[in-house]
Amino acid sequence: MLQSADKRVLLVDDSPIYRRLISAHLREWGFDVTLANNGAEGWNALQRPGSPRLVLTDWVMPYMDGVELCRKLRDRGTTDAYVYTILLTSKDEKSDLLKAMEAGADDYLVKPFDEQELHARMLVGKRILALQRDLISAREEMRRAATYDGLTELLNRREIIEALRRELSRSCRDKKCVSVIMADIDHFKSINDDLGHLAGDDVLKEVARRLRASVRPYDLVGRYGGEEFLVVLPNCDLIATFNRADQLRSNVSTKPVSTNAGPRKVTLSMGVAVANGESLTDTQALIHCADVGLYEAKRNGRDRVEQVDVS
Repeated sequence: MLQSADKRVLLVDDSPIYRRLISAHLREWGFDVTLANNGAEGWNALQRPGSPRLVLTDWVMPYMDGVELCRKLRDRGTTDAYVYTILLTSKDEKSDLLKAMEAGADDYLVKPFDEQELHARMLVGKRILALQRDLISAREEMRRAATYDGLTELLNRREIIEALRRELSRSCRDKKCVSVIMADIDHFKSINDDLGHLAGDDVLKEVARRLRASVRPYDLVGRYGGEEFLVVLPNCDLIATFNRADQLRSNVSTKPVSTNAGPRKVTLSMGVAVANGESLTDTQALIHCADVGLYEAKRNGRDRVEQVDVS
């Protein structure tokens, strides 16, 4: 059976006879057919969301011929939605074949053609598109693995630091504050020792979820390492950052975290630091400042927020 994405075919031909003949075959083979009378109509159809990715087009047509349609498809640049194009024509010279391929056609079929040969070419096109879809999926998985922490699905350490660097550059241009919160799960080692590492993973995932659910859409949350998290808050001054950090702390500690070994109360210690935007702040210096506040929170009893001026 054809997948839904593979069923859609655009047939572009100015001949009513060929449109009727070819579309009948395509529908018999399980394709959903969209018809266009010329290349200009076909081009307009391909601009719509969810347009077909398999195209059968005649060569000689009014307004825009099939070769020009292929050329416009390739000239619009590389996109994930590659369109596989088969050119149908009565031209049978080798120079014509070369011209079609140079314009961007993927395949070439001379009229009149055998219906089984057309069916075979359609199956090849479908297979090529399926392969491209698999390659895109693999690329996205690789990109996600390079960007996000696999356990918590937060930004990984490299990405959250890079995001902070970008926000600091923007804050310097716009003369606006950027703040960071360094958060650490209290007594995390005892959670692993008492309940096991699977329960520890449950705690990390749930803390990450609560942090992500408690920030603004444009705030950024990353797993800094181990049981540490870094939150980046654009346009947030010291008072607002303290309030936001305390709300995050409360959202984690108020309700026990469910684990495979039973519920466990979890608390966070937090350090905050703010760049005022008046000059470019070093990324690591700002993180270090928040880290000093975090260890002060640990020293003062945990489950609290601290800020230390280390300038």
